[in-house]
Amino acid sequence: MTGTGTEPACTRNQWRPSKGPVVCIGETMAALAPDPPEPLEGAGQLSLSVAGAESNVAMYLADHGIPVAWLSALGDDALGRRVRTAVSAAEVDVSYVRTDAHHPTGLLIKNPGPAGTRVHYYRAGSAASTLGPELLDQEPVRSAALLHFTGITPALSPSCRALVTRALTAPADARPHAVSFDVNHRPALWPDGDAAPVLRRLADRADIVFVGLDEAQGLWGKDLTLTGLRRLLPRPRILVVKDGARAATALTGGGVHTVPALRTTVVEPVGAGDAFAAGFLAGLLRGLTTTQALRLGHITAVSALQVTADHGPLPDAEQIGGLLALPPPEWEALAGAVSAGNGPFSRRSVPRP
Repeated sequence: MTGTGTEPACTRNQWRPSKGPVVCIGETMAALAPDPPEPLEGAGQLSLSVAGAESNVAMYLADHGIPVAWLSALGDDALGRRVRTAVSAAEVDVSYVRTDAHHPTGLLIKNPGPAGTRVHYYRAGSAASTLGPELLDQEPVRSAALLHFTGITPALSPSCRALVTRALTAPADARPHAVSFDVNHRPALWPDGDAAPVLRRLADRADIVFVGLDEAQGLWGKDLTLTGLRRLLPRPRILVVKDGARAATALTGGGVHTVPALRTTVVEPVGAGDAFAAGFLAGLLRGLTTTQALRLGHITAVSALQVTADHGPLPDAEQIGGLLALPPPEWEALAGAVSAGNGPFSRRSVPRP
């Protein structure tokens, strides 16, 4: 089945996580980048922001009205306080984030260049690298309907890997909450080369998995197709495969659902994958169809693509409703249009519901 505006009852009633709080677990760092963008060697000044895949997801879930907490650890330092304030400002619950007096807040520095932007991490021994499986026995995890992890966390330290492994050890039907897992492969964090088997094993134990097609091909075989990827990861109830700027496909027990991505002028691609995951999860938690959840993922991703920061503003509720209600041909026409002045969130391009 491809991306249609309506779905049969069997697909509308297929598995989805229970409604309730979401907990996103992982490291968020302070981030430095040349402003304006230029190679670090000649940069006159740096701008300070925050960067973290899991907190990005949490912030966009909060934007969609989903109750969400971010669970992590920060150093007892100015950068940690900056991170906590930024995530809290997005109406994410940060009350369970631990302050660590003995380990610093992680840091990343962006180095723009002609071939793209390189990222330098300074996160070894960070406060978040000390996270461990004991978190799963505490609040807010015990009250969560859904836990969200990425493949970044198990690369940070043995205790972080033990945390994610334990969260996914119990069979899906025996867990008190659903678990979503974004593969989010960061090669720089896996110097020993064991990313492929570890990420495959963890992903195959989750309820919902997000992975890029090119990412999967880089990890598990350059000729991997959607069918082959589903054979490689047979257990997830929902496998979402993102094919760059072209489309996203959800493989579920009710069939295969593909929705083309919205076209837009890209200011900065960083954070778009996290935004997509948040939009899709919000759609499931709101009871939308699989196709509508994919659309909401694309809508949210555009919000990230149109800003230099990882977190951008969503269109208003009326615009989102109009986009979700579009008949398939109109969505596909909108997905094929590229214009800075008449993008997918332009008021003259989005019909009102």
